[in-house]
Amino acid sequence: MDDDGKLVIWGYDSFEVYETKENALLDYDGGIVTHEFLHSLAEYLEPDEEFDIQTDGFTKCRFPVLAKRYVVRDGEVLHADLSSPDPIDE
Repeated sequence: MDDDGKLVIWGYDSFEVYETKENALLDYDGGIVTHEFLHSLAEYLEPDEEFDIQTDGFTKCRFPVLAKRYVVRDGEVLHADLSSPDPIDE
């Protein structure tokens, strides 16, 4: 939590959620479940709350520039890259 009471996630990679194994380790072979995770997270937000994830950087110090944004609000999940947000289907 930062000084304003906001949850801050810091890392050195783009935001991705993976399947987990029974021992709670990441299951890279199971695949990425980011969209499913965000849709399940939407159920826990209050009607006026918004969860905004922004990630940017370079891929291996060369172009293209990585830029992603996920916004969870009002039961929907929006995704954006360097363009405008679009709804993500369940």
